[in-house]
Amino acid sequence: MLSEKTRIVGAGAIGNVLEWFDFAIYGYFAITIGQTFFPHQDSVAQLLSAFGVFAIGCLMRPLGSLVSGSIGDRYGRRAALNVSMIGMAFSTFLVGSLPGYETLGILAPVLLTAFRVVQGLAIGGECPTAFIFMIEHAGPRRRGLAGAMATGGGTAGILVGSAAGALLTALLPPDVLQNWGWRLPFLLGLPVGFLGIWLRRRVPEPPRTGVAVAAPVREVLKHHPWLLFRLAGIAALGAVTFYIVFLYLVSWLQFVDGIAPVTALAFNTVVMAVALPVYLGAGWLSDRVGRRRLLLCAMAAAMLGAAPLFWLMHHSDPLLVLAGQFGFVLIIGTVFGIEPAFMVEATPAPIRCTAVALAFNLPAGILGGLSPLAAAWLIHRTENDLSPAFLIMAAAAVSLIATASFRDRTGMPDERPTGGDGQQ
Repeated sequence: MLSEKTRIVGAGAIGNVLEWFDFAIYGYFAITIGQTFFPHQDSVAQLLSAFGVFAIGCLMRPLGSLVSGSIGDRYGRRAALNVSMIGMAFSTFLVGSLPGYETLGILAPVLLTAFRVVQGLAIGGECPTAFIFMIEHAGPRRRGLAGAMATGGGTAGILVGSAAGALLTALLPPDVLQNWGWRLPFLLGLPVGFLGIWLRRRVPEPPRTGVAVAAPVREVLKHHPWLLFRLAGIAALGAVTFYIVFLYLVSWLQFVDGIAPVTALAFNTVVMAVALPVYLGAGWLSDRVGRRRLLLCAMAAAMLGAAPLFWLMHHSDPLLVLAGQFGFVLIIGTVFGIEPAFMVEATPAPIRCTAVALAFNLPAGILGGLSPLAAAWLIHRTENDLSPAFLIMAAAAVSLIATASFRDRTGMPDERPTGGDGQQ
């Protein structure tokens, strides 16, 4: 039998595994998906169309966070996690089962978009609710590590997705991969979803402080708009950088550097394997030295280092490409390892699911979801292969200012009232 601590970690992390596994394989197979569902366009238009559908799904995340956040604050974190898991599992499976344009015609891209909308709604509550669930179960001096472990679930999903993409690309002939091979990872969504429901069935609710709010969405928007705005600012850098570096970059390396797909996926798999210990190390360190100063250092590094790191990756030498990716991993790993606990500690418990889910998903859905599309469009329009770096630098400036507006609450008791929205 699994111990309670093991079940809590598994129940909290498995949704992030499925969430980011799905997003990873969609990003890695974006070229193939574009050819399958948009076959009558040129290669650039196909890629833009595939990432456009990707962006639509991401744009649904804030709406999904309203639903899931309200469920989590009113009926419990576990109920919200189960609802999002069901939505993710079935929509991911249906994307893998959907016939292409040659079979369904215009209905194929329409249904693909509909399934991505469902995925976006489900995912909108999964990631923030999962790390809230794990952090609230942790003690005051282990919140950073607990949040990093939740983030690690997402990293594990990306790692498995990247490895699956690299393996399929290496083993299957191009015509087989194009016809049906790319669908195999999506079909795994259903059994993984059933596993998640089983793990969450008997896990207790985390301890709660404060009285439940009857209308958490109204409470957040009416009484805590400034808190919501600043929390969203903190999440801006992670949203933009994550989607560009860990998803779009696989396509960027192929189009800009001419790197073979299997090599680009292999690079990404290695980088994601390194990211997991960086997340955990940053979360663990933040429990001991404080979160605010570490976040500010990582955000400053993103502002100063984004352009040089993209310049490193714009080379044929694989060591330089990996060096640039490793640099981004250190920055992103520090941000994502610390950000969950920092946001949870800054938010009153009765409105936490709603406020954190909205703050996390607004930049993830709008900025992050549009980042691959914006990066591809910028390169095409400006003919500057390094232009995605400027998106990262702008997001880093926003996050730096937002983080500086909070005081450090590392290890402090979770006893904050819900009234008012003063300086945190």
